[in-house]
Amino acid sequence: MSVWLPTSPCTPEACAAHEGGTASVPRAVLRLTAAVALILLGILGAPPVRLLPAGPRHTVVRAWSAALVRAFGIRITVHGSPGPGGGRLLVLNHISWLDIPLVAAAVPCRMLAKSDIRDWPVLGRLAGRAGTLFIQRDEIRALPATVETITGALLAGDRVTVFPEGSTWCGRAQGTFRRAAFQSALDARVPVQPVRLAYLRRDGTPAGAPAFVGDDPLTASLWRIARARGVRAEVRLLPRIPPGRYAHRRDLAAAAQQAVLGASAPALLPGIPTQPAAPSATDKDSANRPAASVHHWVSSSPAAANSFRTPS
Repeated sequence: MSVWLPTSPCTPEACAAHEGGTASVPRAVLRLTAAVALILLGILGAPPVRLLPAGPRHTVVRAWSAALVRAFGIRITVHGSPGPGGGRLLVLNHISWLDIPLVAAAVPCRMLAKSDIRDWPVLGRLAGRAGTLFIQRDEIRALPATVETITGALLAGDRVTVFPEGSTWCGRAQGTFRRAAFQSALDARVPVQPVRLAYLRRDGTPAGAPAFVGDDPLTASLWRIARARGVRAEVRLLPRIPPGRYAHRRDLAAAAQQAVLGASAPALLPGIPTQPAAPSATDKDSANRPAASVHHWVSSSPAAANSFRTPS
């Protein structure tokens, strides 16, 4: 594992406990069965769905994604409108593997995911058929190719979703936005759409069950979510940042982070160890450097390898 990958200090023990009501074991099993059935249906239905015109295809994908989230007993609330079509970079905070179907239920888009997911049984094939952009995250030399891949998709008119924190956080603690993906929006001259995700309990406080952090196994996360009751997923589509407002990806990333996280620095919770701040590899970037040259700089910080978690 590369020491340049961003990490989160959140752990399942400190962050992922569910403090609300608990569903019965039979109900949890029923939820998991429904989710598996939907995933299999998605794999079988993906080829004919891809042949549909854009409008009907997006409708089907959004309906399927919403059904998958609801199969786990999670209600969805969407605030804001996706707005007009065309290329756009969607940037979101990252809490769980559930973020992927959740945002797909709200906005037609293509996801950016690490190449390892392509090898996941069942889910990897489904992600590939859904138009996911697979990248090599753990190699610094692959960064220019990643930026070019995103730029190409944006120029083709796609909405591309990225998680600039680079790793999952629990939803109460937050990570710093990495800058590299924002270069794609500058190069393609497309808007940036900040999106805020939250999983809430009935009283409006953050729900821990959906958090997928640290060394949490996927099976444990699935069961914890299936057993949780009273969880609501909230998607807030925030005002778009138009192209040309910021000339440098550093400023664009900071503006997007302020919109999504509401703060310029990550928050930390009791029980979550703090990590010493490390200088970014882009600290030497000049605001006057031409866009073509910044592809050779990476926006990551050295960090301990034992807390890495990034499903997408």
